[in-house]
Amino acid sequence: MNTKQLIEENNQKRKHLTKENKDYYEDMLVYIRLAYDKSEEETEEVLSEMLDHLLIAQEEGKTAEDIFGHDKKAFADEIICELPKMLTKNQLSLMFMGIFFFLATALGASGLFDTIAYHLFNFGSLYKTYYLGTESVNLVLSIIFSLLFLVLILQYLKWSSIKNLNSVVEFLVTWMIGVMTFGVFFVIYYFMPDFGYTYQVPAYIKIIIGVGFAIIGYIINKRR
Repeated sequence: MNTKQLIEENNQKRKHLTKENKDYYEDMLVYIRLAYDKSEEETEEVLSEMLDHLLIAQEEGKTAEDIFGHDKKAFADEIICELPKMLTKNQLSLMFMGIFFFLATALGASGLFDTIAYHLFNFGSLYKTYYLGTESVNLVLSIIFSLLFLVLILQYLKWSSIKNLNSVVEFLVTWMIGVMTFGVFFVIYYFMPDFGYTYQVPAYIKIIIGVGFAIIGYIINKRR
């Protein structure tokens, strides 16, 4: 049975859990699945075995806490430690999706800002001069920061899956992570010295490229 089949089977089996057991198990499921450096197939096999064990115990009148203990995080960490590390196609897709969405946001926002500033406030120019050396360094930094942002979000989601935070708190924390990551990147971008071959790019081209990157990111996400 492949990974997708295991996930679908898991989704169907979970419907037979009581609400209490389902909430407990799904917290661990999210936490374990977000261990992104582990073999996806073996992760799903372990989750399936845990679910089968819980369903049998439930028929005997036991709860998830009776089987797995009160400390969900500790038990889930033990499971994660036993799983082999592996960089899968899905994980690579997630990485590239994060990079393209980050670049789409950076370029699209920059082009949109230049356009609005010029037409509404008569500020700046629709054509901006860029330096090849500077932009090459900024591209590398963009990739690094997009991966950092992705890792931070995954770690936060993994942590919050056990803490059972409300949606408002989750939104605020996610927003703060995004603001801090993009903020540091734009500060470095702003103070980066100019060097290398010069060329001009109109604002609308940046918007078009940004939209193109967003479409690529969306396609990668759909094919995961």
